[in-house]
Amino acid sequence: MHFVHRIFPLLLATLTTSHSSHAHAHTPEFKGPYLGQPSPGLTPQPFAPGVISTDRHLESEVLFLPNMTELSFTRYGGEYGRGTLMAMQYTSNNWRWKTVPADEASAYQSRYSPPVSEIKKMAPFEDIPIIGYARSAADTIFFYVLNFDDGSGHLSYSRRVNGKYETPIKMSKAVNKGKYIAHPFVAPDESYLMWDAEKDGENTPDIYISFRQPDGNWGEAINMGDKINTPLYEQRPKVTPDGKYLFFWRGETKTREDGSRYFIGGPYWVDAQIIEQFRPKL
Repeated sequence: MHFVHRIFPLLLATLTTSHSSHAHAHTPEFKGPYLGQPSPGLTPQPFAPGVISTDRHLESEVLFLPNMTELSFTRYGGEYGRGTLMAMQYTSNNWRWKTVPADEASAYQSRYSPPVSEIKKMAPFEDIPIIGYARSAADTIFFYVLNFDDGSGHLSYSRRVNGKYETPIKMSKAVNKGKYIAHPFVAPDESYLMWDAEKDGENTPDIYISFRQPDGNWGEAINMGDKINTPLYEQRPKVTPDGKYLFFWRGETKTREDGSRYFIGGPYWVDAQIIEQFRPKL
């Protein structure tokens, strides 16, 4: 299981030092929001098949800028080597491919997913081995630590009060269940939290959600069901900045004749209204 958690960070390290987006001067433009793709409704679908999700490569999660005018993802394999940053820009109702020079890839990527180093400079995070984090509109930081060898770790959070972050609080066992707990996403209003994890006896991650209770505590972790979760890997849930869609990554491992393993998979999307199916009725 630790392999899938490591694959994107390791390949991204290669991407940010040696690759840039490929130019797409002769490819067609894509009109309308979300590349003009029809809404998937409440059944997850690959995002933009043949354009972003392909059968020939491994694609990472799709990330949007807060104003929804650009998106990025990473493509691996074949002519894209160990990782190539891909970007598209939305102007005049058209999505167009955007070239990012190799020496600018790391800075460009940080616009979508701020690096952990951004918060590691601040107390009280300096001495915590944080792997990744998410931030709410109120600037509460939800982060995770993870031991890749045995899958142990947890989610914690720290509120910003009077301009300073409080001592982090480890989330309760209602949330911190299983192994390889990772990739949190928090609703801007902190009404729910999503993440992925392996439960005991499983060897692929599922996506879970917890809702904030009236008393302020977090509710029991809820598996997001067989529409989202399958026997494959489901990870990295994120709701788009406009609140309309839930994006996540789905993939699986394959084995070559020489015994080495590789991943196939890509981004999926579904109407964010699916979240309401799991919200407890009070």
